[in-house]
Amino acid sequence: MTSTLSSSISSLNAVAMGEKKADMIFKNCKLVNVYTREIIPQTQIAILNDRIAFVGPDATHTAGPKTTVIDLEEKFVSPGFADAHIHIDQFVLPSEMIKKSLLCGVTSFFSDPIDIVSVCGYRGFLEFLRQTTDLPLRIFHVVPGGLPVDRKFSHGKTLSLSQQKSAIKLHNVLGLGEVFSWTKVTGRDSKTMKSLSLMLEGDCIINGHTAGASGKKLNAYISSGILSCHEPIDFDQVLERLRLGMWIMIREGSIRRDLKEIMTKVLSNGTYIDRLMFCSDGLDPFDLENYGHIDHCVREAIQNGVNPIDAFTIASKNCFDYYNMGKDLGGIAPGKLADILVFDDLTRIKPRKVFVGGKLVASNGSIVKKIKKKSIPSWIKKTVKLSKKFSEKDFFIKSKSPNVSANSIKLSTEIITKLDIIDLKTRNGNVMPSFDKDVWKVAAFDRTFGTNKHVIGFLNNFGPQIGAFASTWCFHENDMIVIGSNEKDMAVAANHLIKTQGGLVAIKDGRPLSSLSLPFGGIISTDSFEKVSSSFSTLNDSIIDAGSKFRRPHLIPLFLPFLALPSIRILHSGIVDIKKRSFISPIN
Repeated sequence: MTSTLSSSISSLNAVAMGEKKADMIFKNCKLVNVYTREIIPQTQIAILNDRIAFVGPDATHTAGPKTTVIDLEEKFVSPGFADAHIHIDQFVLPSEMIKKSLLCGVTSFFSDPIDIVSVCGYRGFLEFLRQTTDLPLRIFHVVPGGLPVDRKFSHGKTLSLSQQKSAIKLHNVLGLGEVFSWTKVTGRDSKTMKSLSLMLEGDCIINGHTAGASGKKLNAYISSGILSCHEPIDFDQVLERLRLGMWIMIREGSIRRDLKEIMTKVLSNGTYIDRLMFCSDGLDPFDLENYGHIDHCVREAIQNGVNPIDAFTIASKNCFDYYNMGKDLGGIAPGKLADILVFDDLTRIKPRKVFVGGKLVASNGSIVKKIKKKSIPSWIKKTVKLSKKFSEKDFFIKSKSPNVSANSIKLSTEIITKLDIIDLKTRNGNVMPSFDKDVWKVAAFDRTFGTNKHVIGFLNNFGPQIGAFASTWCFHENDMIVIGSNEKDMAVAANHLIKTQGGLVAIKDGRPLSSLSLPFGGIISTDSFEKVSSSFSTLNDSIIDAGSKFRRPHLIPLFLPFLALPSIRILHSGIVDIKKRSFISPIN
């Protein structure tokens, strides 16, 4: 249990004065001071319980017979890193993810659990909070602010205003997550404005998502109490938002990597950095294992010319200042929680030791603190509510015409789509996919509410020589998405995911080519990080090796129902033209 500063001031005061003895002293440190932007040699740090009591050249007056004294032999020490905005309800359980992030020096997450809420509602939110308690890494949460994405089409679960009001009273819930449909703010959508007012009345933080907003729209959004954004992809967008008082979370994650483009311009323009933070917005297992986490951001920033102390400041102090937590975290100073990283040097940013609350949790590339996995309730592993066994006929699109003109979802990237009109042939009254034209069928099924409602359309420009690819995880509607070059393999893929209660699977010739099991809400694995990482890489590699035109094929079913991006999306309720905000038929 983390101590409060209010309950600790007398004992910390006494240690600082030498009237009470410290539990631990670090000596011979080179302190990376994020307050004065300097490195202070020969620093000593005295710690009592989980907080710092004294920082200075000589802490011997705080030492007693039971004090542990650690000679750091002139190594560098810095505050722990923070990910200012991350979705950790993906891929692995929090207890597994932190094993990798701690080794990267990340001691705090600011989590937006939007996906588990979209599947399981408030009950899922509470369960996910339980999964993140009593771990040796600080996990703070926000109430998802992006649901529903579009009230006209969205069907994912969300929190009512009364549930939001209850949620922000919970421990480590700080406010509202990214409000990414900014038109609901500029259009003063009634529920959105009530939610914003609720957060402001409670003195809560509200995170933003302003992709595409500028001028009067951006002003209106900010004037509604939303003061951060992780969406700027270039310096001009950063500067416009900084000038209007926003805080910027520079994103460097698995979906987008914006750091290099932004930081080089920040340097050349001499921009004030105190409102800049680093965030990942989410990391897949491959990237976390091969690139790192916030330590990667610090390395990239330094390699692009940022002063190392400034990079450390962006990775720590600025984030906690934004979240109004500066009295507890973000630096190494008296009264602060003792989240401390130890480095051999400031060129290879990889922590030698990681302390959280004064306790050693990682040393020399290994986790030394036992991390317990929480029990998982059975109900959250039963969210693929499709009771029927599928056959190939369930994926037929019927037509009496021998040739049809079809509205196809064309993949421009794994994420961005556009409308394509394609001529297709029918066989026995069923409109067929086309190998020659690289046209697949794509289906969306309601797997959350168990209605069996579904729609089938067409998708082109995918490419691999497989039979089907399916997923129960998608942003943020959580339909079951099945892509297929033939209906038999589409049925096999759908039945596989019903049996496993969630995940991703690639099918070829009626058999699984590769798969990733995600039974926790249909979006998270219960396996070890290592097993998930291996399965994830195998899945992507098998589809790429089979001829996929995209290097991250797992993103395709994730984004096909995502209503916040252009241009054509598919949900179990229909195929949506985002710009026109209307349904379109698969066949003209």
